Amino acid sequence: MAQTGEFTKETLFLGVLAASENLLNEALNSLIERYGPIKKGSEATPFTFTDYYNEEMGGVPLRSYHIFEEAVDPSRLAEIKTTTNEVEHAFSIEGKRRVNLDPGLLTLGSLVLATTKNRSHRIALNRGIYAELTLIYQDHSYRALPWTYADYKSRETIMLLNSWRSSLKQSKG
Repeated sequence: MAQTGEFTKETLFLGVLAASENLLNEALNSLIERYGPIKKGSEATPFTFTDYYNEEMGGVPLRSYHIFEEAVDPSRLAEIKTTTNEVEHAFSIEGKRRVNLDPGLLTLGSLVLATTKNRSHRIALNRGIYAELTLIYQDHSYRALPWTYADYKSRETIMLLNSWRSSLKQSKG
């Protein structure tokens, strides 16, 4: 009979969209208080994959990605998404988000993101939060799946995540 046990802690990942550099930094600082220091982060660049967020954020938002130094128990992903939703709400003005936070888990084999939107390929976690397998690691690179958002499957993002994976692999021995 199989034995149950504790999950291996994984790297906490965060995708950020923000209306300004200041808001991005304030949101990150709020999460650093909760989850500890950021290990690596990308530069903030204009998010031009879609105009979906432009009206809500008052223009083209900035996109950046980050990983935290302290690994987390993957069973906490729904709780972490609930926290990031609270941070989004705190930065909202008249019901419009100024910051959009996508927490997830970056592992040697995948990138899993948390979301509140249910779709056929998402798994219910807890309290209205779902997990989405966004990228898989195969043939020496992260690979997109049919539902992977354009920014997560872009060449630049894949290269960034592959470089972070190399560091993770070295640190895990």
